[in-house]
Amino acid sequence: MSAAAHSVALAERRSARFVAWCRAWRAGLTSFDDAIDAIESPPDGAAEEHVATDLPGTWSDLPLREALPHLRQLHPDEIRLTLPAPGDPDGLGPGEFTGAALTAGEGVLAGVLGLAPQTQEHVSGSGDVFLTVRWTAYRLPPMPAGGPKPTVRQAESELSLAVQDTTAKLAKLDVARWRPELAGAISALRRPTEADLPPGYDVPARRLYARALLLERVLILAGQEAPGGALNSFEAQQRDEALRPLATACRRGVAAAINSDLVL
Repeated sequence: MSAAAHSVALAERRSARFVAWCRAWRAGLTSFDDAIDAIESPPDGAAEEHVATDLPGTWSDLPLREALPHLRQLHPDEIRLTLPAPGDPDGLGPGEFTGAALTAGEGVLAGVLGLAPQTQEHVSGSGDVFLTVRWTAYRLPPMPAGGPKPTVRQAESELSLAVQDTTAKLAKLDVARWRPELAGAISALRRPTEADLPPGYDVPARRLYARALLLERVLILAGQEAPGGALNSFEAQQRDEALRPLATACRRGVAAAINSDLVL
């Protein structure tokens, strides 16, 4: 997978699911049990165990069901998604959390704490594969002053412009020659859809989130090495440069949707 696609390898990030359902729970729009179930149940149906470590006042890993009440005093707007990338720290200041979030490509801002996920794969004696997702808590450093984050409308507009620009560049590169199945994936972008987010998210936020996720899947496909070595190194570099602005717009779209105002 190319460097441009690597930053979007997780089409639906665990931190996005964590923030969306945790915000809905704190707003009283969903139950605690439903939030836990949603956070621990990825769309692909794989078995996951979620634990939290280094929470203030704790000395061992806690199951998510015991860890999440540490956020019960937070207002929904104090729980935010951050998606930093190399060269784009998403407003995070230097510190341990920033490094962990950059490594993961995602993180959760929760009051004075930052939570970054790490995954570890296990194989049971019967051969079943399951994951442990460990949310490590860090004390957040002072956040540097930054400009306002894009609204859903602004992020949607930015995403649309990036799609047009990237599509034109890929057409010049003759992507269809080495990745013909990409045409079908791009055509799917025209089908209206909404993401499966918890109660409280309005239709524009759901559509932006769903569109950004779909585009990220297209990015993964477009960024994969061409079958039979159809791309030389110069063409691969041009492809990655064409995809990079769209990857950035997708990240900003996901964050804008997940962090948008809830409808109470």
